[in-house]
Amino acid sequence: MAIPAVIVVVPVGVIFFLSGLIVNFIQIELYTDTGTFQLMGKEHALLICNHRSDIDWLVGWVLAQRSSCLGSALTIIKSSAKLLPIIGWSMWFSDYVFLERNWAKDEETLKSGFKQLEDFPMPFWLALFVEGTRFTQAKLELAQTYAASKGLPVPRNVLIPRTKGFVSAVYHMRSFVPAIYDCTLAVSRTQPSLTMLRMFRGQTFVINIQIKRHLMQELPETFDGISQWCKDVFVTKDAMLEKYYTTDAFGELEYHDIGRPKRSLIVVICWSCLLLFGIIKLFQWSSVLASWEVIVFAATFLVIVTIVMQILIYSSESKHSTPPKVSQISDSTREKLLG
Repeated sequence: MAIPAVIVVVPVGVIFFLSGLIVNFIQIELYTDTGTFQLMGKEHALLICNHRSDIDWLVGWVLAQRSSCLGSALTIIKSSAKLLPIIGWSMWFSDYVFLERNWAKDEETLKSGFKQLEDFPMPFWLALFVEGTRFTQAKLELAQTYAASKGLPVPRNVLIPRTKGFVSAVYHMRSFVPAIYDCTLAVSRTQPSLTMLRMFRGQTFVINIQIKRHLMQELPETFDGISQWCKDVFVTKDAMLEKYYTTDAFGELEYHDIGRPKRSLIVVICWSCLLLFGIIKLFQWSSVLASWEVIVFAATFLVIVTIVMQILIYSSESKHSTPPKVSQISDSTREKLLG
């Protein structure tokens, strides 16, 4: 191994290794029927989920890893995510679909992304957060105001889905994706909000996930019908979450222990061997050159990447995003919200 490669591999490898350890702070309790559980990771699937926290994508990674399909787990995500050091770069190299939140541009991006998946060589999951943004109280108030003014069911625990992307996905992938996984994610209100920074500080999280499998061919054929189907799913999801938060009973499906696959142990062993080999080479090189030069270079590289990641993650947290302006609510609308 060339020395310049060692200098890069060791710090980056340490970040990946530590990231793998941090993921263990996420404990997933999965509720689904036995048939769906047996098919997870063995078929193409479009996943739709409520967007509850800053690290929902990481929860998806853990679920995919436990289902032995992490290498083919993809997400439709905002383009700024690919700027995250290490994590964002891995998303970019994994052919994630990045959107600008401009339908004029994103429509063609989605079509191209769906076309590439048609010949995907292994079972894949494509995750889509149809709410389009993370859940916050300010955004919920806006959604409630809009729903009440339009005579729609007023949400309490989810946002109103933006269905253009979902309709496009169903239309273009109906022929080769057999199922839609309707995922509902919930965290007890006694737990703090899920953030990457809290994970770095060693806090553990217990996350409840329910998955309902729907056959793609059972969805309506028309665009309006597909859109309404998605909205109805979120009405049901909202009612389920309301029941969970009031009775502490999550879903009606069977609990499944998803454990950790043996493949994860093999990955850890391989990374450990690679890092050990790189560290040995680094020390051998340090005997030729002044050791402080090697140490300073590697430490500086690691510190810079870590600081940049912390800054980007901190700025991406929902509590630090610019809150939307909440318009004045009329008395009649307020009655519907409180009813």
